[in-house]
Amino acid sequence: MARKVSAVIDVTVVDVENGTAVPGQTVVVVDDRIDKIGAQAELGLQERAQTVNGHGLYLMPGLVDAHVHYLDAPVFGRLMIANGVLLVRDMGMPTDYILKLRDQLNRGETLGPEMIATGAILDGHPPLIPQVSLGIKTPEEGRVAVRKQAEAGVDMIKVYSGLDEDVFLAIVEEAQKHGLKVVGHVPESVYIEAAAAGLRSSEHLLGFEKVIAKLLGEPVNLRYAGMGSDADYFRRLGEVDPAELAGVYQRLRTSGLTVCPTIVTFKTFIDLRAFQAGSFPRSEYISPEVLGIWKSLWSPQGELPDFIWQGWAHMVSDLNKAGVPLMVGTDLLTPGILPGYAVHEEMAIWQEAGIPPADVLRSATIVPAQFMGLGDRLGSVSEGKTASMVLVRANPLEDIRNAQQIEGVFLRGQYFSREDLDRLLDEAKDLAQPSTA
Repeated sequence: MARKVSAVIDVTVVDVENGTAVPGQTVVVVDDRIDKIGAQAELGLQERAQTVNGHGLYLMPGLVDAHVHYLDAPVFGRLMIANGVLLVRDMGMPTDYILKLRDQLNRGETLGPEMIATGAILDGHPPLIPQVSLGIKTPEEGRVAVRKQAEAGVDMIKVYSGLDEDVFLAIVEEAQKHGLKVVGHVPESVYIEAAAAGLRSSEHLLGFEKVIAKLLGEPVNLRYAGMGSDADYFRRLGEVDPAELAGVYQRLRTSGLTVCPTIVTFKTFIDLRAFQAGSFPRSEYISPEVLGIWKSLWSPQGELPDFIWQGWAHMVSDLNKAGVPLMVGTDLLTPGILPGYAVHEEMAIWQEAGIPPADVLRSATIVPAQFMGLGDRLGSVSEGKTASMVLVRANPLEDIRNAQQIEGVFLRGQYFSREDLDRLLDEAKDLAQPSTA
């Protein structure tokens, strides 16, 4: 069987690891792999290769959304590809459902990004979101749940806010026996520096409000009183001694913790009612089913004040300066989060908070790919890696918003032109809003 050969000619390759742009390159793709990168004359490009003119364009690795809850697969997949998001980490759906979908995506049987998945969330009893969670009462129940998840084939173990400390520690211990990372919320019963001993990625900056309280000399509540119940402390972030806060960041860095802050989630919550009513830009991509979930699961949630997401953005910038690894994620399936588009919103928030665009891009490509154990084949435009790449019209290392200017996408070697991507967007709209005629 003849191999499929394609090439992007005279393109500037974005080197995310070094934060540089290398002009005048030809990238040869054979089947689903990057075969060679170099000057065209040196590569001796074969005539039978399908070519893409990369003059004036930039070739960067596919983007990653490191925190999703993947439901409406036909719509979500098309929107992800059209936005250059080619790898996702599902952080909590029913185990059987999501592992089946994961395998379909990874085999190319369902159109969309590659996926790794945690399966169902392990939470306290009763669980906060029973539709996607398992309620765990005792340490032994936690160990049994981890064993069952491991047997099912999950990629990581997701923990949640309501776990008691002894249950959390038992889950961590059992997961380590199975070679599985524990990721998710810092349980309300555990101070974040203790949680970091076993938690490999922390989501949404939950637990950091207790850091602020402790450094202010306030009592630290380690009992569950509602997820993020102490978030008002972000209003007082400016009162904290910067040197003491930097010390916490350094200890977290040393622990090996990676942070996935999903600031965009909490920015959208300042307009929660508008999103639940369906009155927002690109609402045509949100199906009645997803809109119903926004209304049912988050109906008790009030709109959040600006200071929360703005305080989080400031903290994320400081975490980056301290060298704590960061991953771009969006918490897709929460109100106002649009597949693919929200990744670009999250990256723009980080840049506006003062994080250099090269660092933002690393946190949306190579950092999450390595964290997920896929760094050997994803996360950078390099010879031998999977050809999942994005062609953009301007340099994302100068302004991360340039990553939105997509001219084409390679998904495991399959090329989608701008015309193809526009077709995917039209299909996504039709699938989300089927004709009632």
